[in-house]
Amino acid sequence: MTTTLITGATRGLGKETARQLVAAGHTVWIGARDADQGAAVAAEIGARSVQLDVRDDDSVAAAFAHVAENGGLDVLVNNAGIAMWGLNGPDALAVFDTNAVGIVRTTEAALPILRRSASPLVVNVGSALGSFTAVHDPDSAASTVQAAVYGASKSAVSMLTVQYARIAPEVRFVVLEPGYTATELGGVPNPHGRPVEVSAATVAAAASVGPEGPTGVFLEDGQPLGW
Repeated sequence: MTTTLITGATRGLGKETARQLVAAGHTVWIGARDADQGAAVAAEIGARSVQLDVRDDDSVAAAFAHVAENGGLDVLVNNAGIAMWGLNGPDALAVFDTNAVGIVRTTEAALPILRRSASPLVVNVGSALGSFTAVHDPDSAASTVQAAVYGASKSAVSMLTVQYARIAPEVRFVVLEPGYTATELGGVPNPHGRPVEVSAATVAAAASVGPEGPTGVFLEDGQPLGW
């Protein structure tokens, strides 16, 4: 059985991905900043929960120590992310700390556990807004959106994926554009975009690929997306 931990999994894309992976037979850990919310979601969908704030080194270390003591880990889904639109230092620091530095924290903590797996995998949730190809393509929706800091943070996610694929070749690393989705990213309900179930299915599919799967790639709906 595959054991998967998903960060930022108490709502939206993370929660729905967790639900779909539980249904597919994974043992799923809900990584949650708020322990009570995490426990409630885990009880709702048949998962486990662990307190995990990707911005806090101590929280990350404790979370992965707990996972290691309770069966190990095969797949890490770095889903936690925030969107802040202000072009100022505090907002930029907050976005990069969560979206990019958070991935460094969780990945470094997870690698010793993942290396014990027969099929270790890290799935990073990125964005076409961080793709130089997409934002320069007039036919891409990403080319119409102004998201300087958020897009830059997601470009960092893509580069982290490439570099980790080289640093730890025994672990597979994939970055995904999950699709423009009707969630509350940025703290505001978004009625537009496709249903979260559709986007989560692409994340769940990537998290379910066996050891024959690719590494160091950027995917959108299972197909390569230009960097």
